[in-house]
Amino acid sequence: MTLSLTKGGNINLSKTDSSLKNIIVGLGWDVRESDQETFDLDASILMVGPNEKAKNEKDLIFYNNKKSLCGSVNHAGDNRTGAGEGDDESIHVFLDKVPDEIQKLIIFVSIHDSDKLKQNFGQVLNAFVRLVNKDTQEEVTRYDLSEEGDTAIYTSMIFGEIYRYQGDWKFKAVGRGVKGGIAEFARMYGLDA
Repeated sequence: MTLSLTKGGNINLSKTDSSLKNIIVGLGWDVRESDQETFDLDASILMVGPNEKAKNEKDLIFYNNKKSLCGSVNHAGDNRTGAGEGDDESIHVFLDKVPDEIQKLIIFVSIHDSDKLKQNFGQVLNAFVRLVNKDTQEEVTRYDLSEEGDTAIYTSMIFGEIYRYQGDWKFKAVGRGVKGGIAEFARMYGLDA
């Protein structure tokens, strides 16, 4: 059974599914039916320590850096249109391989060339993030970003966070807009991208 979250909602992943070690972070969106305009959303995960900072640019896993140095986070590749059903991009996370000094995995999505194309998240249909147990293929939790009302001014979003808390892994639906792309996101967490 999937637990759907709203903005700010939390789920204890360790208690919800004690077998959860390998996660697929699936992200999806749809094209606008009115004009069939495509959106190239880019998913990434930033690994940060207890100080909310990343150590270096290798802690940012995205289409140009598909695997973390420790091997715990792997990006499956870029989807440039959002066409089709299901997940448009996915990132695999091996929770038992995440180094102890990493406290949080921040899930970030940006619209490629948003300034040039004059696109924002208010135009994206059915955007979501979901966590799936890779071993059982069961969806653990889902957060539908399309339900949020203030997305029209943002070209990038922090969708959610997978984080450690008192020995357990938890997930929080964030839904926080960021003005600027992946470079601005990286700067927020101590990187000069």
